[in-house]
Amino acid sequence: MNARFDPSGPLRGEVAPPPDKSISHRAALLGAMSPEPVRISNYLRAEDTLSTLDAARALGALVEDRGDEIVVRGSGLRDAPPHETPLDVGNAGTLMRLLPGWLAAQDGRAYTLDGDASIRRRPVDRIAKPLEEMGARIEATDGRLPPFTIHGAHLRGIEYALPVASAQIKSCVLLAALTADGTTTVIEPAPSRDHTERVLLRAGVPVVREGDRVTVTNVDELELDEVVVPGDLSSAAFLVAAGMLVPGSRLVVRDVGVNWTRTGFLRILERMGGIVLADLEEPGAPLAAGEPVSDLDVAHGPLVGTVVEPDEVPLAIDELPLVALLACFAEGETVVRGAQELRIKESDRIAGIVEGLGGLGGDLEATEDGFVVRGTGGLRGGTIDSRGDHRLAMIGAVAGLASAEGVEVVGMDAAAVSYPGFAEDLAGLVA
Repeated sequence: MNARFDPSGPLRGEVAPPPDKSISHRAALLGAMSPEPVRISNYLRAEDTLSTLDAARALGALVEDRGDEIVVRGSGLRDAPPHETPLDVGNAGTLMRLLPGWLAAQDGRAYTLDGDASIRRRPVDRIAKPLEEMGARIEATDGRLPPFTIHGAHLRGIEYALPVASAQIKSCVLLAALTADGTTTVIEPAPSRDHTERVLLRAGVPVVREGDRVTVTNVDELELDEVVVPGDLSSAAFLVAAGMLVPGSRLVVRDVGVNWTRTGFLRILERMGGIVLADLEEPGAPLAAGEPVSDLDVAHGPLVGTVVEPDEVPLAIDELPLVALLACFAEGETVVRGAQELRIKESDRIAGIVEGLGGLGGDLEATEDGFVVRGTGGLRGGTIDSRGDHRLAMIGAVAGLASAEGVEVVGMDAAAVSYPGFAEDLAGLVA
């Protein structure tokens, strides 16, 4: 489905972004691993997170949608039933990389994971290595791609240094650690989002974070009663960017999760001169069982270029393509380094953003691990292909509102993966 977004007047009003996708995935998986019912309030009902509920059902969980909450009752940490046919993860990369942590502990059982064409291009060797060190066995297509099969085993605790800062790899190992003999420690090269640690702590799991080390001790079962999912900062970021770029705008984005491991984008934006008033969690705050929440008060203002260094990337990985869009309207040059992970997302987001915004009149250059943007003060407009990537689709929409001539987004329906009502929410903010 294509959609056109024409230049807009000021954006005004209040809007609540959809529930957090990362936390919704984790809450559903922990529910499937729990022997007692887990109530999930404000669960995201989007394609990716519905795939997680489908996987939970396929693995024996009872899933009840009560409208205001989802209730999941699973089979426990060690008793997932066999499943003869491949488990379909759809387009959900988070599900594909977290679920094997649980399945690896199903001693004597094997499970195959598969997904759509995009998923089949996303490597799994980074989760296979630690799981195999713990005692499981992974058979992947060409040694590193889906479809792949996890052969469960009696796991042992390990100390594992992540090759890159990745919340998905870390979470996979921490889920496997729940049943592994002894303790398991993950060492991070830089902080990454810590939603898994927080929900595990809420579930009664001994989780300790000391500097760059996260340690989990095995448990008999999870004791998780309820998870409240805040608004998704990665989705809210598109609304924030629209408010920053459309002259005269002033809007409030309500009830957004502001966990410090997710607010890298807002801190980059602040450095560029962006005006966002919020009560953010302080960087390095002690690990807690809950998620901090704040409203974001956004106003239009002039922007300047900046440099995003590699240690900032894990805390803003999903929003970095938006930094490129903002940089097109900024004065001076913006450089993003150490973001090679963007090349193995739903699409090659480095190539997609450079070609896409370049086609709208931007001055961008791709590098091996990021991009360079020379600000021109705005974008002409034109056509951008989402490449089936929800974030590129939403970037095209925001670019259209702030452009001189408007933007046609090819494949706008890709936004439904994380933000099904995005276009309608944008339209509701036009004064």
